[in-house]
Amino acid sequence: QVQVVESGGGLVQAGDSLRLSCVASGRTGSGYHTGWFRQPPGKEREFVATINWSGDSTIYADSVKGRFTVSRDNAKNTAYLQMNRLKYRETAIYYCAASAEARPIEDARVGLMDYWGKGTLVTVSS
Repeated sequence: QVQVVESGGGLVQAGDSLRLSCVASGRTGSGYHTGWFRQPPGKEREFVATINWSGDSTIYADSVKGRFTVSRDNAKNTAYLQMNRLKYRETAIYYCAASAEARPIEDARVGLMDYWGKGTLVTVSS
């Protein structure tokens, strides 16, 4: 089993920045992709970004391109989501998820991940 834990959520103002962290532990095997998702209040969960194990391939949702950056430090088993110029409507629970390296990274676009964290709340005030 793989455990995924997010951290770094909090209350910020619109236009501010915030960095989320995601630590994976347990039987991660040879490697894993990491995906970030969010669920705004009353809405369905949506894809935000994903990064492959080696860190040389990333995919972003159109809504966050140019503002969010996903990265990872495999020595620390940690992935990050740097969020800049946050918008009020981006208030949501942000989830991190991991998937086996054998799975295509594009699967993250439709939420096909193997292990999920419990989420961290990001509140953006106007």
